[in-house]
Amino acid sequence: MNKDKKNVCIGLLAHVDAGKTTLSEALLYQAGVLKNPGRVDKGDAYLDTFAMEKERGITIFSKQAELALPEASITFLDTPGHVDFSAEMERTLQVLDFALLLVSGTDGVQSHTRTLWQLLRRYRIPPFLFVNKMDLPGKGKDGIMEELRRELSEGCVAFDEGTSALHEELALFDEGLMEQVLETGKLEDAQIAELIASRRVFPCFFGAALRMEGVDELLSALQRYTKEPKYPEAFSAQVYKIARGEKDERLTFLKVTGGTLAVKQVLRGEGWEEKADQLRLYSGNKYTLLQQARAGMVCAVTGLSRT
Repeated sequence: MNKDKKNVCIGLLAHVDAGKTTLSEALLYQAGVLKNPGRVDKGDAYLDTFAMEKERGITIFSKQAELALPEASITFLDTPGHVDFSAEMERTLQVLDFALLLVSGTDGVQSHTRTLWQLLRRYRIPPFLFVNKMDLPGKGKDGIMEELRRELSEGCVAFDEGTSALHEELALFDEGLMEQVLETGKLEDAQIAELIASRRVFPCFFGAALRMEGVDELLSALQRYTKEPKYPEAFSAQVYKIARGEKDERLTFLKVTGGTLAVKQVLRGEGWEEKADQLRLYSGNKYTLLQQARAGMVCAVTGLSRT
């Protein structure tokens, strides 16, 4: 992670069959992580690495991908969309700075979409929305926007409008910003990011991930309109997953929420203390070893048996 860049952790959430894996492949491809996007039906998706996931064509376990973009370093955490594995998804919410909520353009807001929305509200996570499959017959953009505002929030705003029209609409959510738009005709990116981070505005984007439509615009927005959280100097971390590596080693996945974590550093819990042997930064099923992880980073730690 680049110290000079903004670093944010974003989770991908969706109702099953909304096209989440297709969108994640498109984002990874456009960000330069992949030479070719994988497909669910071909079993070569970058983040669906387990045999059961390839066999069933669904995401079962949360996975991590690192995107080094021009204006930001983004840790993407892909989560299961199937309701049977919602516990895995909800554990991941504990470490997110933002969420990317996927909505099917053909089906609109579905039952699990509402459940996810309520969870995002409970955990106070600001979401970006991407309406997928807009190349297929459906309710159209106006119909979807009406449904999003009715079913989710009046704060849902289509971010594909022209700059002036978008800024005028966003200014309606804040009296101070209204005065600024009347005077200057525009808002700064940081002001828009603050509206999103405070969950007053929920930006909506439209496209078709399979055709790479709308993906670049979404990536640009995730760089421009996200805020990096402020972290305390004292070390702290949030564990959100325990898994096993290829050699059956125990992996503790955590997000550093304060200070830094270094190799061989002693970690303490309730009634125990152990050393962090390795710090692994995963992207897909591959990882690089770190000497230290700073606040905001998500990594896997070996050597811990009691987390």
